[in-house]
Amino acid sequence: MIGPTLVMLHKQLREAFKSPRDFWRALREYTAGTRRRTRITDIDGLAEFLDTRASHVAQTALYGYLRTRAGARYPELFANDDFMISVNRAKWRMWLACLSDLAVFSGGLLANRTGKEVSGLMTGVCEAILARTGVPEDAGEAFEEHAAGLRARIAATDFFAVGDDESAFTVSPDALVESAPVIEKLRELDGEIVRNSVRFRWQEVRRDLRRGLDADAVLAGAAAGSQTAPTSAGPAAPGAL
Repeated sequence: MIGPTLVMLHKQLREAFKSPRDFWRALREYTAGTRRRTRITDIDGLAEFLDTRASHVAQTALYGYLRTRAGARYPELFANDDFMISVNRAKWRMWLACLSDLAVFSGGLLANRTGKEVSGLMTGVCEAILARTGVPEDAGEAFEEHAAGLRARIAATDFFAVGDDESAFTVSPDALVESAPVIEKLRELDGEIVRNSVRFRWQEVRRDLRRGLDADAVLAGAAAGSQTAPTSAGPAAPGAL
């Protein structure tokens, strides 16, 4: 399940703060599974892809930026409970933003490869992922507001108009700039660099999805009723630090 996975990662990373090397080893081991090539032939597979890749981008973008800015002090900062409150809230916002961007892009591929309407399908996939996640205790009061924004975006998207490029990835770059627990001066100075770093992380995800997505099979399975909703949780949503 998603929630327990996040708790597990949180414990692993907190224990790894004995040295910078241990920290990044723990994070690499956790995210390594998301790099495997996957063939997506049904709704469950699509949900797992969205879940794990949104998690991967959210984690590596947020933690990587904080590591860069904190320098040698980041193990000390990550052991601070007050700092971790802000980090966890930023992490959950990033995950929702990444899920939003990737869901729009995925829906665009499905619609344009099959010529069929996919709004209902993408709504169902996102709702299933959100239902499994629930409202995390460490996500802060804004989690439900940002989740509502994701739902509204999916409902309003014309998936036939979504390009097979980076144009769908508009929410996650801003989310990292706005939510990362850094002082305002750094937020202003780093803004464009941080946004570009998030955009760069999506390149491999798009390539994997283009290669692995069997759009006809996903829609055929949904139409036949063989997949009514994603039921199996992916191995990871955004890891708690």
